Amino acid sequence: MSRTDLLKLIFHHDQRMEQLAPSNNESDNILAMFTKPDPTFSTLYFSGTVLEEMSFGLSKLERFKDIVSILGRAFDLSSYKIEPESIGLIPLLDQLQANGSLLIDPRNKEISIKDYSDGAMLRAAIENDGIVLFKRENQHGFDIQLFSKDNIYLLFFYHLQAMLGPGFRFFSINGKRVHSEQFFYFETHRLDNPPHGFEEVFPESVL
Repeated sequence: MSRTDLLKLIFHHDQRMEQLAPSNNESDNILAMFTKPDPTFSTLYFSGTVLEEMSFGLSKLERFKDIVSILGRAFDLSSYKIEPESIGLIPLLDQLQANGSLLIDPRNKEISIKDYSDGAMLRAAIENDGIVLFKRENQHGFDIQLFSKDNIYLLFFYHLQAMLGPGFRFFSINGKRVHSEQFFYFETHRLDNPPHGFEEVFPESVL
């Protein structure tokens, strides 16, 4: 039986850091409160579905390892030290518990498992230019969510687009449009008529 894998990349930019935790460095100067830029962060959420089976989770896709390798190329992780031991990124993901997290630290060229369930710690890591990766549990596997200070969408879009072919489809989704679980799993009931902001990517698609 033929198989079709669906990749969903959900992006959400310009989210306020205050959503994660209040700043610990608020100025007493009232004028500064109005003139200081409002710090923001971005998230990318990678999810996948095997359509014929309705099996949910990025890790269920046949090209899961290829997608993870794109993550490695996007951040040039080949030069990074992995803690607690020097293993590959996929074995490191296997070690993570559901909803566990790790830090990609470009300042120290290091990847390490760290608990960022605390919003203040997550905010501090992002503000220090770290990329925080969460392993998110899905029904039959797991997804990957990235938190970053900068918009890193372009580091992935064209590499993922290049993977298109028979048996592999890719949707780029505006996270502001994902209002409920029904929207998140849109492929179960309206794949041929996706909601506004859910754009299928084709070989000829451009940004």
